[in-house]
Amino acid sequence: MPVYNAALQQIDEKETRRYAGLARSEDFPTKLISEACLDVQSLAKPMGIYEIYPYRSEEAVIAADQPLTLTGEIVKKHLSGAEKIAVMAVTIGSELEQAIAAHFAKGEYTSALLLDAAATTAVEAVADQLNELINQQAARQGYTTTWRFSPGYGNWDITAQAAVTTLAGAQQIGISVTETAMMSPRKSVSAVIGFIPRTSAAPQAAKVKQNSCTNCTQTNCASKNS
Repeated sequence: MPVYNAALQQIDEKETRRYAGLARSEDFPTKLISEACLDVQSLAKPMGIYEIYPYRSEEAVIAADQPLTLTGEIVKKHLSGAEKIAVMAVTIGSELEQAIAAHFAKGEYTSALLLDAAATTAVEAVADQLNELINQQAARQGYTTTWRFSPGYGNWDITAQAAVTTLAGAQQIGISVTETAMMSPRKSVSAVIGFIPRTSAAPQAAKVKQNSCTNCTQTNCASKNS
């Protein structure tokens, strides 16, 4: 299972503002957002890992040594026509969680919330980097790719998280899953990406722009409603 050591050259301040629920707050000090992004750059330990498996599309089964049957019509439709599945996981480590908790403990709520938003931006950037690496590998093999789809999106139950992270080999980069299907460290992402033959006549979700907010089941989310 290839381990990817990512680099965070910068953290998108506009995305950080959005994740903090400040997209429409033009008067909020830019300096505070910039400082949060720099803090995350210094504390983050970005890593990723993935594995590629055969996929039986008609049965919606990832054909690993311990096969995983996907549930939820949206994810099954999304991967329709795929011959292989890349299962990936990324994290930026646990130091940031400790820093965020320390700010909350001191009553520094604005700093804590901005750090949390910048950390979310960072882990999504790492996911984008690994996603692109997988896309390039797929292209060399004659495939197009779907955008990544994570447990909890649409009607794919979050309880699939443990199986997905296991298939990705996420324990090798320090990721575990709690009994409530939450990833630890908290700023981690898992997902699947479908490999669809370029000659396939099947509907190709690869041509649909990724919009994780559209496919997320959370309704009370500041970043989604910003």
